[in-house]
This record gives sequence, structure tokens and C-alpha cells, in this order.
Amino acid sequence: MKPDRPLLRLRIRAGSGQSGARPSLRRDASRAPGRRGPVTAILVASAVLVAHQARAVEPIHPVPPPPAADPRIVALGERLFHDPRLSRTGEISCASCHVLAEGGDDGEVISTGIDGEKGEINSPTVFNAGLYVAQFWDGRAETLDDQIDGPVQNPIEMGSMWPEVTDRLYGDAAIAAEFDALYPPDRDGDTITRDTIKRTIATFVRSLHTTGSRFDRWLAGDENALSARELEGYRWFKHYGCHSCHQGAAVGGNFFQVFGVLNDSQYFRERGNITKADRGRFNITGNRADMHAFKVPSLRMVVHTAPYLHDGSAKTLRDAVDAMFTHQLGRTAPDHHKEAIIDFLYTLAGTHPLGPPLPSREEASR
Repeated sequence: MKPDRPLLRLRIRAGSGQSGARPSLRRDASRAPGRRGPVTAILVASAVLVAHQARAVEPIHPVPPPPAADPRIVALGERLFHDPRLSRTGEISCASCHVLAEGGDDGEVISTGIDGEKGEINSPTVFNAGLYVAQFWDGRAETLDDQIDGPVQNPIEMGSMWPEVTDRLYGDAAIAAEFDALYPPDRDGDTITRDTIKRTIATFVRSLHTTGSRFDRWLAGDENALSARELEGYRWFKHYGCHSCHQGAAVGGNFFQVFGVLNDSQYFRERGNITKADRGRFNITGNRADMHAFKVPSLRMVVHTAPYLHDGSAKTLRDAVDAMFTHQLGRTAPDHHKEAIIDFLYTLAGTHPLGPPLPSREEASR
């Protein structure tokens, strides 16, 4: 992996026009105590630069700012994200299963849709979803725009058809005026369409990047951002190979992996009662190699989004870490290594104006 910027080189020049003179490392007795001389400052800057260059090739990258977008579309998308008129019964919105203030999921094992119907799989967070390779656990939607079709038309989630949704929104004069101001009419003269609704909500979701995490501050060179214990957890995270799946800006979300890759999906044999959702990406590709394969979940907001795994069977972070060691790594580790890894995971969460504050493990229930 190459650094994302060219390496910089510092050159120390001899001062005072004395060609070939070597800089002195002795302190100038006339200098005020505690003040750094030019050579000392350069050496300190060099040390910081070396540390920054080393972190440029870490497997985890900082969360970038969200893509540029028309703020009016983002604001309208936020309103639609919270609008229950997208559902047939007028009871369920996107925010029903993705509660932004609590981490972007709903805290349930399986979400509840219209008429009290239960879904088939755990709801992941929507924060940083614009960084993913695809949407849904099985990756059946390539883009966020495509993803929106799923819950809106799913009979046990929102249960709507797009003509019904557009009619309901056209009944709101204020919403209709906003669409008229933002989008040109289609050949039928409409501005509120399936495509413009999807584009508007997707634009809002793409704005949900969580930036400013303590880990990202450490990547940027802040030596005080992480404790010794958290840095130890990051070292164990890499030592045991967790970063082979969880890397990049989202710390996951960029490819698919079989759940139980090292023990022939032992988890499903032991749990039993295999559902269609348990098949994962096999449902999309029909390839036996994709049986029980899922998009690797992002760890960026993981401390906010219990329960874990596609079926919500891991109630706590420790349960999830134990499951990963058993089914994905095929390794054992002492408790203090696993607990240090969990301490590290608390440093990954950033913030967003609509999201929860930075987490503290001391205040969290484990």
C-alpha cells in the first residue's frame, strides 16, 4: 500500500552564509530557558513527519469529508428520511430502523416493519454507508440510490408502491414546491418521481460521514489522542489479523467474506434453523462459494450499534469479538487481549451533527 502523498524531505542548511558550516547542536546560552533552537525544532518536526508517514500506510484510513452536495437537497433528504408517508400505513420511516441519534441502527435484533411485521436480518448503521462497496448485507444494491427501492417496496418493511408515495408527497404543497425548485420536470411534467425521491434521500445518506474520531486524530499525528491501552488494542487488532477484513476508511464495508470462513460455517450448523437471509450473497450470485458470505460490516460506529452480526445474535461487543476469533480467525486469545481490542474499537467512532456524541467506554454498558 502506497502513502497517499509523496514523502517530504527536510534539508538542514548551514546558517549565516558560512558555506559548508555544520549546524551546532549545543544550546545557545543566551536563549531563554525552555525555548527550542532551530535545529531542535527541525528534529522535532522530522520526528512528527516520520510518524505521520508511517501512519499513512496503516490499514485503517481517516474518514474523509462527505462529498459536496447541494445543501437544499441534503436538507430535503433529511426530511424524507424521517417521513413516514413513504410507508403504506404512514407509520414507518427510514429513521424507524436507523435512529441517527443512537448510532444509525435501531438497537433491535431484527427490525419491525408495517403492521408489526418482523424483518429477516439485523439493521446496520447508515452512518458512512456512502463508503461501502455495495448496500445491504448481501450487497444486492450497488448504490445508495438503488438501495432505497428495497425497504420502500418490501411488503414487510414499508409496503409501498412508488406511485402511491409520489401521490402522497404531491399532497404536501411545501414538499412539492421544494422538488419544483430543485429538479427539472420529467417528460410528464413531474418533479416528484421515484428517481428524484431516491436521489434526494441518497444524497442525504451520503452526507452522514462520522469524522473527528480519536483514532483519526492519532492517524493525523496527535500523540495524545489514544491511551497506551488503546494503542495496545490496535496492535493486537493487527497482530491477530482483524485488519485483513476490517480496513479502509470505514474499517470494513469494502468487500464480502464468508461467516465461518475458517471452520466451514460451523456457526450455522450449531445454531441450526437456517433462513434465506443466512445464505447471504449466495442469494444474489447463486455461487456456492458465496454461501453465508456477507458484506464485512463497518466498525466505525460499532460501539453504538449492538446487537451484532447479521442475525443480531451477539448481544455485546465482547460476544462479537469472541465470535470473530472462533469463526473468522480460528484463533484463541487471552481475555486481556480481547478487552484491549474493545478499548481500541471505542476510538473509531467519529461524530456527526445528527449522531451520538463520542463514546466513552467507562460510561458504556458492556
